Amino acid sequence: MKFDTYPINAGLKKNLARQGLIRPTDIQYKAIPSVLKGEDVLAIAQTGTGKTVAFAVPVINRVIETKAAGTKKGIHCIVMVPTRELAVQIHEVFASLCSRTRVKPFAVFGGVEQDPQIEKLTRGIDILIATPGRMFDLISQKAIDVSRVRMLVLDEADQMLDRGFIHDIQSIKRHLKQRHQTLFFSATINKEIKKLAFSQVKSNAIRIQISPDDPVSKNVSHYVFFVEMDDKRFFLRRFIRDHEGAKVLVFVRTTVRAERVAKALGRSGISALTIYGQKEQAQRLEVMDAFKSGQENILIATDVSARGIDIPNVDYVVNYDLPDQKETYVHRVGRTGRGREKGSAVSFCSEGEKNLLAEIEAFLNKKIEEVKMGRKDYSLTVDVLDGPESIQDMIRANEDFEKKRRKKKKKIKK
Repeated sequence: MKFDTYPINAGLKKNLARQGLIRPTDIQYKAIPSVLKGEDVLAIAQTGTGKTVAFAVPVINRVIETKAAGTKKGIHCIVMVPTRELAVQIHEVFASLCSRTRVKPFAVFGGVEQDPQIEKLTRGIDILIATPGRMFDLISQKAIDVSRVRMLVLDEADQMLDRGFIHDIQSIKRHLKQRHQTLFFSATINKEIKKLAFSQVKSNAIRIQISPDDPVSKNVSHYVFFVEMDDKRFFLRRFIRDHEGAKVLVFVRTTVRAERVAKALGRSGISALTIYGQKEQAQRLEVMDAFKSGQENILIATDVSARGIDIPNVDYVVNYDLPDQKETYVHRVGRTGRGREKGSAVSFCSEGEKNLLAEIEAFLNKKIEEVKMGRKDYSLTVDVLDGPESIQDMIRANEDFEKKRRKKKKKIKK
């Protein structure tokens, strides 16, 4: 089935085609018809499988139909998200799909001045993408009128519910004066969060679960290096040198570690961006733009960037620190291997993190392939001083290692 066979607006079909979206993914195929019918939907699907388009297409089409029917101006749909970066990204998807349809999407989030947002809201919008804090702030100032909202979408629903946003969700539902449709979309969800989600939708809500036994796309290959905690910086440096020119997203546990790792790379002549919650929003947007556009190929991030961010052509996700929660691993590695692209997830696991690795493997229902290194190769990676000469030594050592490996392969073939 193709998008051009769906009972949706012709302009929306053209926009899908311009984006190169011809055939729906599994989650899009299963979710779009139900959303178009006005049904409540709770959808769980792997990262990188097109969940945003799965709700954006039917939401935009319903707004187009509502406006064509002569309904008074106002916000028809709210999309609630947990992070500012996700709000920006989802707005980009909606904006591209709303082109030339007269449907106006807009995103509001904290960390930036309110006045420009209020000015835009005053001019009139149809679809609001928002983080809860800024949204309720603007509602209290009467800058946002939700009286005509008939659709409520929660993206990354498990994080919204798990982080205590359930009260915000219940609050916004109380603000909605009309009967409304509720859509929950996420990549992961546990039993407790699922109960909370079910409590917020109609009893006959459509429940969709794609590939429940494997929460990560098959396009992602998983590898683990067993590395001492203090040696991780050397292995990251070597990994980046061995994959020169690749786009690499590195996840660390804390803000302090993000800066320390960036400085360690910098001492070796490797430029890396950092992003975390404590940075000003303008800085965070600037960093994301630079990484997305390819101005810089290495980004070191805390989990503020693990959820839902669609960054084109990420070749590798490196878990410099294993995450404390197994679900976070899924969201981290979902930044690569998106759509039809292939990607790799590489984890550095220290002795103290082996229990976290076991939890992740149990969650994935499979073992992660170990990349074994001999003592000599490990020593060549670690026993070097920071500086250009040491990097050259390491590169030569890597080249020697590869030459020996190729010679062995040739002998075996003979």
